[in-house]
Amino acid sequence: MELTGPVDDNDDVENAADLFRVIGRQVRLLRERAGLTQRELGEQVGYSEELIRSLERGRRTPQPEFLDAADERLGAGGLLRAAKEDVARAKARARVKHPTWFRNYAKLEADAVELSFFSSLTVPGLLQTEEYARTTFMARQPLLDEATIEQRVTARLARQEILTRWPSPMVSAVIDESVLRRAVGGYQVRQGQLKHLKHLSHLRSTTIQVLPMACEDHAALEGPFILLAPRGRPQLAYVEVQSVNRLITDTEEVRILAARYGSIRGQTLSPHESLALIEQLLGEA
Repeated sequence: MELTGPVDDNDDVENAADLFRVIGRQVRLLRERAGLTQRELGEQVGYSEELIRSLERGRRTPQPEFLDAADERLGAGGLLRAAKEDVARAKARARVKHPTWFRNYAKLEADAVELSFFSSLTVPGLLQTEEYARTTFMARQPLLDEATIEQRVTARLARQEILTRWPSPMVSAVIDESVLRRAVGGYQVRQGQLKHLKHLSHLRSTTIQVLPMACEDHAALEGPFILLAPRGRPQLAYVEVQSVNRLITDTEEVRILAARYGSIRGQTLSPHESLALIEQLLGEA
């Protein structure tokens, strides 16, 4: 019997989510059978413990390279490799649900070859853990309902696939030290976020630098912003604060923000020093 009526986009999203949850459960069972922790499996396949946790929960799209590596490491005998085509089809059919006002930026981000973040309030969304992201959405006022929170967490995690795809964009992030010290979501969430940043700092395409609190002034005291260079298009900027968001295309405005970013980077700790600070914060009780 042929389906002649319209296909609901929600069905595609739910079908993809169901598939990712099934694969996640398979990975968890195979990992436990192999006697490995999430951290140990992550170390063996080049993923962070947080990423493995999210994959096992079905929160992230299992990438082909992960399925290949996990299949080999866990002795799955081709079970996980065989899911690659199903994942690709499900991903193509599903549409990630971003808020309407955010969709233009999300499309440009997905096609970017270079991304630069200055964050003075929270960790950039592209670098957040699942728990950290959920906390930021739960704290919103007016309050968001549970379904919307879960939808937005899933959408945010889905965006992060660009960090591990090939070729990946060149990503640089300048994060204010106060952001790292603030226990958003509590101590355990903060620790998980710091561990995730430590893992990301080892990616060849990602540079994380900390703007120290000892810095008395800098060029972006007006607030956070993002610079992005979509493939084959001029550099753009994006600003979002207090539910006000703006995609900036004016050449002169973008030039000013790019100059500010360059100035800020001159005041940050080096990537090596920034990693040392993150490790120091991780060791604090």
